[in-house]
Amino acid sequence: MFSLFYGLWKYMFSKTEFHVLILGIDKAGKTTLLEKLKSLYSNLEGLPPDRIVPTVGLNIGRIEASNTKLVFWDLGGQPGLRSIWEKYYEEAHAVVYVIDATCPLRFEDSKSALEKVLRHEDLQGAPLLILANKQDLADSVSAEELARYLDLKKLDERVYMFEAVSAYDGMGIKESVEWLVEVMERSKRTEMLRARAGATGPASN
Repeated sequence: MFSLFYGLWKYMFSKTEFHVLILGIDKAGKTTLLEKLKSLYSNLEGLPPDRIVPTVGLNIGRIEASNTKLVFWDLGGQPGLRSIWEKYYEEAHAVVYVIDATCPLRFEDSKSALEKVLRHEDLQGAPLLILANKQDLADSVSAEELARYLDLKKLDERVYMFEAVSAYDGMGIKESVEWLVEVMERSKRTEMLRARAGATGPASN
């Protein structure tokens, strides 16, 4: 009987945990974003930007926002490392895709890498947050300009948003996280992952 009540208590009061992928080509600012998330939402002081080196493999960061646990997986974006991204798709509740908004010469590379991500069946229905990063720099393009360039028309009813941010000074980061939490909580993708994990709670309509 104790185990029954404990299971119910744990379901009612334990915080939801979401897994979020941070993707993007190299030098987009993914790891700087992760370090800024740590410093904004936890007692951990993130690495200063001048000490961040390119990610080879995986960085993991955990934060709490809106009574929700978020686990971010920051994956290396060099061409030779992008093939490992798909190994993490199956468990992801959402994708944050980071683009260097100061480098139009690499927008085409970012776009083709993103299109490949979105075509993968293991990410079906995952909400997508596209960040036009480095807004602290004068030559950055706006989120609206980036959206026009990427021209993402076929998203299979995927919930998505473009946001202008600066992983360096934190501009737009909290608004982005709030949006992520809100959409993940009511996402069909989340329902599917919970069902697969054997969750016994009532399904939302």
